[in-house]
Amino acid sequence: MTHYLLAVHHSPDAPPPPPEQMQTAFRQVDAFNSELKAAGAWVFGGGLHPPDIATVVRATDGETITTDGPFAETKEQLGGFWIITAPDLDAALAWAAKGSAACMGPVEVRPFQDDTES
Repeated sequence: MTHYLLAVHHSPDAPPPPPEQMQTAFRQVDAFNSELKAAGAWVFGGGLHPPDIATVVRATDGETITTDGPFAETKEQLGGFWIITAPDLDAALAWAAKGSAACMGPVEVRPFQDDTES
């Protein structure tokens, strides 16, 4: 089985959805999480605070520099994620479709690199 990152992206500049829509998304994501766990596909997942409170750490030549804000200057940022295990990409994409419907946003799917060199 391969581990996959299901990354939820959102625009921090977009107006927030109405409270009732957020509550619907929370219920749907909770149900999706339960389904992942029941199927044995759940590894870990969580939502993230807004990117404007991020800290970027750079360690170079023995010096560590920290800066405020997100690393990437983009219109969309990572808002949350799931790490799942799935037999193949098609199965991971099927989970991502359910996750996208649950959180009402786009979900990017990326496999983890194999750790066969250890």
